[in-house]
Amino acid sequence: MTDVSIARRQTLGLLLARTARRYPDKPAVICGETTWTYREFDEISDRVAGALVERGLKKGERIAILARNSHAFVALRFAAARMGAIIVPINFMLKPDEIAFILRHSGARFFCTDTSMLEAATAAAAGDGVAVDTLIWLPGEAHSEPAAGMITFDELAAWSGDFSEDESLQGSDTLQILYTSGTESAPKGAMLTHDAIIAEYVSCIASGGFEAADVVLHALPLFHTAQLDAFFGPCVYLGSTNVIIGAPAPDVVVAKVEEHGVTSFFAPPTIWISLLRSPAFDAGRLATLKKGFYGASIMPVPVLKEIQQRLDGFLLWNFYGQTEIAPVASMLMPEDQIRKAGSAGKAALNVELRLVDDDGNDVPTGEIGEIVSRSPQLMSGYYNDPEKTAAAFAGGWFHSGDLGIMDEDGYITVVDRKKDMIKTGGENVASREVEETIYTLDGISEVAVIGLSDPYWVEAVTAIIVRKPDAIIDEAAVLAHCKERMAGYKVPKRVIFADNLPRNPSGKILKRNLRQAYEKQAAE
Repeated sequence: MTDVSIARRQTLGLLLARTARRYPDKPAVICGETTWTYREFDEISDRVAGALVERGLKKGERIAILARNSHAFVALRFAAARMGAIIVPINFMLKPDEIAFILRHSGARFFCTDTSMLEAATAAAAGDGVAVDTLIWLPGEAHSEPAAGMITFDELAAWSGDFSEDESLQGSDTLQILYTSGTESAPKGAMLTHDAIIAEYVSCIASGGFEAADVVLHALPLFHTAQLDAFFGPCVYLGSTNVIIGAPAPDVVVAKVEEHGVTSFFAPPTIWISLLRSPAFDAGRLATLKKGFYGASIMPVPVLKEIQQRLDGFLLWNFYGQTEIAPVASMLMPEDQIRKAGSAGKAALNVELRLVDDDGNDVPTGEIGEIVSRSPQLMSGYYNDPEKTAAAFAGGWFHSGDLGIMDEDGYITVVDRKKDMIKTGGENVASREVEETIYTLDGISEVAVIGLSDPYWVEAVTAIIVRKPDAIIDEAAVLAHCKERMAGYKVPKRVIFADNLPRNPSGKILKRNLRQAYEKQAAE
């Protein structure tokens, strides 16, 4: 490498080091009884990196983490980045066989876990074809006792050798592999480089109201790119103080906001709603909370208004995107929350978005098209899957698989997944629109709308419904409700009542399972 190349390097590890030089004595990480300044966070990341190298982990090898949020989780994330290993965060709601698939597919050698995940982790590590040869125990938020026979995080953090980041490590090197939830197929490993992640940090900081003075509560799982890369990473880049907890229980959220003077908090709408409904909610105890963020689904307008009424001077942002774009593609700003309610906003700073038809042509304003993007934030591909990578980037744009509508002001509203669009009798029906209509009927607990093969309609709009306990709803009531509120071709041709709906570990409804089950049933 030339001196010029060395001088121009920017990696995740250097990002932390530079923040530590600006704010050496500022609290960086607060988790349970552990508090690290930025100087301490930087030094611990160095020591853990050196210990991993000493134990045989090499640049480009994968280190998987199956654990709840903790100070150890984030230290390992930066330590791996510094010595050039590729981190593979794993959803802790997965079953051992599903975990084993990710370990096997990624080829991870080192595997980190905590007490709560120990049984599933050890079972997965022993699976056929899994290459794991080193298990590392993390103390967790509550500092539980180490598991016998495993290397402990504290041992790694106590390493006393001399370590400095390899100057051959570049921003174009892969930083992490994040496995998508796999609602339509087996999980795919999205490869993201240091450059991609840092470009996404810049997008979040530029438009998300982030500040170095923020005290940020991180309660959603760090295995997910939203909490890890839309919030924790950008906050470290700026030098904010980061409070880490294991789960977003309302009473704990309120207590931590009050204890640490938290100013910023991210959660999906369901968590915001549970916070508002909790007996622990107290505007006085939440007085320092001024910025809120949500994503994954639409925030109902009544909830938006309630939050603003109950929290003085409070601002909300909606972040939309997917794992493959690290993950923020667009933002709905605070001033647009009511005016453009339900919208995903406009493209983030480093993102270009279009809505296209099946041939890649722009669709007119107000018509449904697939959301495609160009951005330095995008993944470099799916790990060991060139065919799916080529399909995802067809025509030089990343195809999200999400369908949206762009209004005359350029705001995008996500209407469905492309694979969930139903083509019935020559017309397109967005399953999400039908679902939202059915949800307004009293007595509906859950609903999923799918298309099933039909000799006349080609695909018949079919609603699978879970009723609330004691609710008296039949097919006729559902159809009458829909006919009053939508065009005839959108009204379900069949209504099926079920006890529950299948979901993946991230909570997404598995519509492919429903199609398989009810296509088979219809054919019998």
